[in-house]
Amino acid sequence: MDVIKIKENDILQLKKKHPCGSSLFKAVRVGSDVRVICQGCGRDLTLPREKLEKSIKKIIGNGND
Repeated sequence: MDVIKIKENDILQLKKKHPCGSSLFKAVRVGSDVRVICQGCGRDLTLPREKLEKSIKKIIGNGND
């Protein structure tokens, strides 16, 4: 399995929506666990990288642009 290149500040669109209704998350910390923040409600989540990679629909790009 190939490792998906996720960088800090990337906006990730996931397959499933967060309970608030948003499917966009910003990557804050990247490692074996990835810390993301929901762009809808601001909830902070830490997920295992393997699980997060399976749920990514697309990487939108750098959130600082």
